[in-house]
Amino acid sequence: MNNPPPPTLTLSPIGFIRTPKALKFQALHQPAEAAPEQNILELLPECDYETALRDLAGFSRIWLLSWFHRNKTWRPLVLPPRGPAKRRGVFATRSPHRPNPLGLTPVQLIRVEGRKLILGACDLIDGTPIFDLKPYIPAYDAFPDAGGGWTDEVAAAQEAPPEFAVSFSPLAVTQAEWLQAHWQIDFRPRLLELLARDPSPHRTRRIRRRGDNQFAIGCGAWQVVFTVTKKSVNILAIETGYPPRFLNDHTLDDLPDREAQLAFLHKWPQEKWAKPPK
Repeated sequence: MNNPPPPTLTLSPIGFIRTPKALKFQALHQPAEAAPEQNILELLPECDYETALRDLAGFSRIWLLSWFHRNKTWRPLVLPPRGPAKRRGVFATRSPHRPNPLGLTPVQLIRVEGRKLILGACDLIDGTPIFDLKPYIPAYDAFPDAGGGWTDEVAAAQEAPPEFAVSFSPLAVTQAEWLQAHWQIDFRPRLLELLARDPSPHRTRRIRRRGDNQFAIGCGAWQVVFTVTKKSVNILAIETGYPPRFLNDHTLDDLPDREAQLAFLHKWPQEKWAKPPK
């Protein structure tokens, strides 16, 4: 190349996503619009972005160009959350672990309020930097007949009824209802979606084996213990994702659901945390 690109490029966010979703587990890999949801894109002040938003209100959807700010590394082969446990080239996936962790998301534009955009469902977590936004134009941006590569096979498999029946033990029911009633924490819909499809160990879905016939799945700041018998999944209990020594260490100021987990441990002590670290 006669004029090679510079080794680095400088980009500055135009704003940040504000959403109750603080953890990746809470953000679906594709926005789901079946349930009502509102998020906010708050553009930076004193940049004349209010003028830049003129005429955008007539569009029902927009594209967001974002930065996966929590990812520090990338992998040439990744394990997608959907489908069988098979690694694929990162450029054939939408994995956030990319050479440049850029995200491209289509979202519903509900309304514009000054320099705030009220959005529908999105797959971004709170604080995600946004570099740009563009209107979604159906005549140019939609190609319903385009081939989806390996995802076509996965989509066909997911259209089939779930293979596993999922049930909750009395303890798990009590714990889940307590979390919802006292802390407005409820990850059961996402949990059921994952386990009913495939409860086998999977790094990206955060499912790991624990004992002979026990498994644990990470649900954001929590984990759920379950067993599998043939085509039945039995959820045994909910546990905190962090031990007390972390939760009580206030130098760690970014632990999600800290107070909820401490209250949970007071109500349901977990013996494994009482063991001294090796």
